[in-house]
Order: sequence, then C-alpha cells, then structure tokens
Amino acid sequence: MERSLIRPALALLISSAIAIRAYKRKSLNRSGAFLGFLVMFIHIAVGYRFGALILAFFFTSSKLTKVGEEKKRSIDVDFKEGGQRNWLQVLANSGIATVLVVIVGKLTGWQDKCLDSKESDLITCVIGGIIGHYACCNGDTWSSELGMLSNAQPRLITTFKPVRKGTNGGVTTTGLLAAAAAGGVIGLTFVIFGLLTATCTTDVALKQLLVIPLAAMAGLCGSLIDSLLGATVQFSGFCTVRNKVVGKPGPTVKKISGMNILDNNGVNLVSVLLTTLLTSISCLYIF
Repeated sequence: MERSLIRPALALLISSAIAIRAYKRKSLNRSGAFLGFLVMFIHIAVGYRFGALILAFFFTSSKLTKVGEEKKRSIDVDFKEGGQRNWLQVLANSGIATVLVVIVGKLTGWQDKCLDSKESDLITCVIGGIIGHYACCNGDTWSSELGMLSNAQPRLITTFKPVRKGTNGGVTTTGLLAAAAAGGVIGLTFVIFGLLTATCTTDVALKQLLVIPLAAMAGLCGSLIDSLLGATVQFSGFCTVRNKVVGKPGPTVKKISGMNILDNNGVNLVSVLLTTLLTSISCLYIF
C-alpha cells in the first residue's frame, strides 16, 4: 500500500469500528452513527492529531453521559439511555470543526503544522479554532453531566438565584471546574499528538504547551457562553404534570427563565461558534 493511502485506510477502519460500537452501545442512534463515521473519517484522514481531538471529546463525553444515569433520568426530561445522540447533535458538535479541518488540510498540504503565527497567521487561526471548538464541546458536556450529579443547588447565571436542576443557564462550581478540566484534556491531547506528528523548532515546540491552559480557558468560556444563552434565549419551565424542568411552554408549565428562541442544539451551535472565533483570535497573540 502506498504511503499516501495509509492514513485514509486507517481512518476508514477506525471510524467504522467506533461508529458501529457507538451504535451498539446506544451512544449514537443510526443517523448519528452514520454522520459520526463521516466526520471521524475526515478528521483522521486529514491528520492524526485532529482525529485524536474528536475521539477525546467523543469517548470522554460518552463515558460521562452514562455516569449516574438513574439520577439523570429523574431530572432530564429528554433523557435517553446511553445518551443516544442523533445526526443533528453530531452536526452541532462537530460540523464547524470538520469544515475547519478540511480547510487546514488544504492550506498545509495535508501535513501537521505547529501553531506559529510567524510561519502562517491563517493556519494558526484555523488550528486554534479547531482546538477551541472541541474544548467548548467537551467543556459543555462535562459541565452538564457532572453538574447535574452535583449536590449543590444550581444558580441562574444571570441572576445568581437558586433554580431547579435541569434549568438552562443554571451553573454550579462543580460544573464550571469540570468545563475547565474538559478543555484542558483537549489541549493536552493536542500537545501530545502534536509532539508525535508535527515538526517544528524547539522554541516553537515548547510554546505549544500553552495550548493546555488556553484550551482549559476555552472550555470554561464555552460553558459560560452556553449558560448565558441558555438563561436568556432558551426557555425553561417547570411542568406540574411531569414534575420536571422542560424546554417548551405549555398550559401546565410555569416559566422559570429564558425566551423560546433557540433550542439546545441552537444554543450549542452558537456557543461553539463564538468560542471557536475567540480561541482562533487568541492564538494569533499567543503563538
């Protein structure tokens, strides 16, 4: 097999195996598994480092989704066993990054590059955006999944008043710390795989370590943006019949917060887009 075909072949093998496994374990439904296969294939085929980022996000988030399922079932009105993300959720969590991965592949000639604005502002911006994207997605998921299990009373981010668990825009200290840790995991993954796949000078290589705190900040920032949007443009109300917090108005629903403008996927998409842009710009000044 020619050297140029090795990475696409591995991408096909790994993506197929993971998508099938995720479908069988109910982490993804059929549509989610199909789209998940496509985005994983693209990431790995373009660069092992980008493949590592999406896999770090997918595996850690899927594991946390399964933790404390009984407690989450009693809180989350949209609870699904195993998480079972569909194609729309996969798109919201990987669509922007997939486009950026293809762009950076074209710009670099399908070679791994270090973050170095002296060599290329554009490549540094695009790679930084990919890091910010997955730091945000991972941070939001860890924050939600671990925050829901926290014994602390959530507080609405806009008023700091106590709210019921499951309220959009409700934050806890546990959730915020989890978001930062989740971003740090993405940064660490990027640095480790970058050392293995990207060639750059010693000074530039050492500077790549700054990706870890940057990604941690991106994870926290993304979670805060998500919470702010959730508290303002996403509806939350308490249903007296189901005895749970719900995301749509109704005759048996008493409003808690937010306007009924965006749903959860919309909020995720906007927060990811904003965090991607902020991280991309930050990389120009840091690297």
